[in-house]
Amino acid sequence: MTTVIIGGGQAGVQVADSLRAGGYGEEITMVADEAPWPYQRPPLSKELMNAAGAIKPLPLRPEMFFCDNDINLVRGTAATDIDRRRQTVGLADGQQLPYSQLVMATGARVRPLGIAGADLPGVFGLRTLEDAKRLESAIRPGAKVVIVGAGFIGLECASGLRALGCDIIILESGSRAMKRTSSPMMSEWFAEAHRSTGIDLKFEERIARIDTTPGGQQMVALSTLGNRYEADVVVCGNGVMANDTLGAKAGLDVDDGILVDSSLRTSDPKIVAVGDCARFPSVHTGTRARLESVQNATAQGRHAASTILGGTDAYRAVPWFWSVQGKNKLQIAGIVGGNDRRIMVGQPDEGKFSVMNFQRNILTSVESVNQPAVHMAARRALEHAILVTYDQAVQADFSLVTATKAQQASAA
Repeated sequence: MTTVIIGGGQAGVQVADSLRAGGYGEEITMVADEAPWPYQRPPLSKELMNAAGAIKPLPLRPEMFFCDNDINLVRGTAATDIDRRRQTVGLADGQQLPYSQLVMATGARVRPLGIAGADLPGVFGLRTLEDAKRLESAIRPGAKVVIVGAGFIGLECASGLRALGCDIIILESGSRAMKRTSSPMMSEWFAEAHRSTGIDLKFEERIARIDTTPGGQQMVALSTLGNRYEADVVVCGNGVMANDTLGAKAGLDVDDGILVDSSLRTSDPKIVAVGDCARFPSVHTGTRARLESVQNATAQGRHAASTILGGTDAYRAVPWFWSVQGKNKLQIAGIVGGNDRRIMVGQPDEGKFSVMNFQRNILTSVESVNQPAVHMAARRALEHAILVTYDQAVQADFSLVTATKAQQASAA
């Protein structure tokens, strides 16, 4: 019995950890295509761009964890093919790894810009430690930076680079910031917060191509509106794509991610998929979803381990997300979208408030800025199905923290 895990990120490491914690005594091999020991990715955009000196990755687990738990970690070589009939994984260095259970934790990659000039030396993605180091080496105070995309990565990167003294322009093809993850109220507030620091946001403006000035000393980003923006650096913050190519090559069902059932098994029952690469039936959206978050990677890692150990439960974890943008920390519990009512509570002028979203009068998600207690209360409410209605929330004396504590106490 051998479990092979393809991927050395948050989801893959969690599978290995949970298998051992669950009593799995057979061989575990983890294949990581990056050379460094498995590290945390979120700080690359959320924190490390504000740090002085060389970027130092934060480990997902201490190095001794892998030795202590008898986990064979293969670093710096990629899995290149899967032979499902023979149940083997081929690696780029020629190794063939047999498996009885296979875990696809292949993550995601930066979405290509798909335009002329995207391969110029001053154009950077921000997904890996190597990406972050390359970007850091190119940054200097006063640098002109064009960021493509006003999602979490783009805005986090903009905040960090602005703090380092860079001039920032963000080109966002959509009508508002964080449109995929946040409510219009929250998008508007964050856009104004970034503008107040001198960041220039351009909405409904897409990058068309990247040229260089005569002599090649500087780049020029041209937009679909015909505007020209000089740039020393261009950062791709336009989202990511699931790394599902290896799964597709092996004949697994894929559709913008590797398709899994409620137990996280793929179309091959001996293979599970977890994290950014997996598209699963979400009980919170009523559709298949692919979520890019530490929470989802960790929770699915635990669930996949349970499945391998014989569990049959459906994956039902409540999703939550966070983003650090300058002095503001956004925390989201639940999926924002498809809501018919919402209210803002707190003090937005002081940077401490929340947006509560409702569908048919029932609370479905909460977005909180610098209100960790409210965020934790929202997670409790959603995880324990504590009923919170719009009619309750609009009352002048309503507190989500108090309401969830009271209902949990009465239930006990």
